[in-house]
Amino acid sequence: MTLAPNAQLPDRDHPPERAPAAARARTTPPWWFMAPALLLFGFVVLVPSARGVYYAFTDWDGLDPHFAFVGLGNFADMLRDGDAVQAVWHTLLIAVSITVVQNAVGLLLALGVNSAIKSRNLLRVLLFAPAVITPIVTAYLWRNLLGPDGAVNSLLGAIGLDGLRQDWLGSPNLALWAVVGVIVWQFAGYSMVIFLAGLQSVPREVHEAAALDGAGPVRRFWSVTRPLLAPAFTINLMLSIIGGIKLFDQVYALTGGGPGHATDTLSTLIYKDAFTLGEFGYSIALAVVLTIIVAIASTGQYFVLSRSERAAS
Repeated sequence: MTLAPNAQLPDRDHPPERAPAAARARTTPPWWFMAPALLLFGFVVLVPSARGVYYAFTDWDGLDPHFAFVGLGNFADMLRDGDAVQAVWHTLLIAVSITVVQNAVGLLLALGVNSAIKSRNLLRVLLFAPAVITPIVTAYLWRNLLGPDGAVNSLLGAIGLDGLRQDWLGSPNLALWAVVGVIVWQFAGYSMVIFLAGLQSVPREVHEAAALDGAGPVRRFWSVTRPLLAPAFTINLMLSIIGGIKLFDQVYALTGGGPGHATDTLSTLIYKDAFTLGEFGYSIALAVVLTIIVAIASTGQYFVLSRSERAAS
């Protein structure tokens, strides 16, 4: 072995000394800096949440300081409450419908504005614009548009389609799907932006190589683009399913859970039981169930999509 000038062999009998404790401390993350934030988080979030879970096992009415511990009584009443069971079904139906339709529309929009058309930048802005509007404003806007004398029915009458005029938000069979349509209209552009970011990260050379091999547009999308969009699919599906399960603003502003209970979700039922009927203990039990559903859905979806993402890569 040849040594460079002034080079020395390592001294095996005297290994290098460890860095002083002060030097090591400078390279160690100062975890105690997190203490104020953790204390604030615990005081604002964890403590009220734990206290709320306790109230789920009581008959507290929200005002009286005296209440009784009922154990699992509220959860047992929930299973016998037809409105609660229907609200759970509506919550899951809305969440699944929004997730499927919103992401399908968002992907199609992303593919369209990712092309070389001259107006693509303007279209991106216009399609994303509804996502930045406050949800409650969007809901009241569409409440007027979908009313019996709203713009939608007026337009149908003007073009000779009077037979399609409906009470979109007043019909038990249509109200739920009208809510889904409003949510998709508002947030499809949001999904589009995430898919568009994924599409623009796909190397152009990959598409060119697939085209030279004779792959058509559909084949290139399915075999080349789709696997590389796995991270975008993961983000969009997670956001859609969680947002759909927790949906409240738009439903309450559009229909108030009606007509009857045709569009009630767990979130709207929690609000009604707490602030209209004064059944705070029961409403908190519903909130606990909603939290469990969100946790199960998000965790299960994360593991499934992460596995698919790893397989695609």
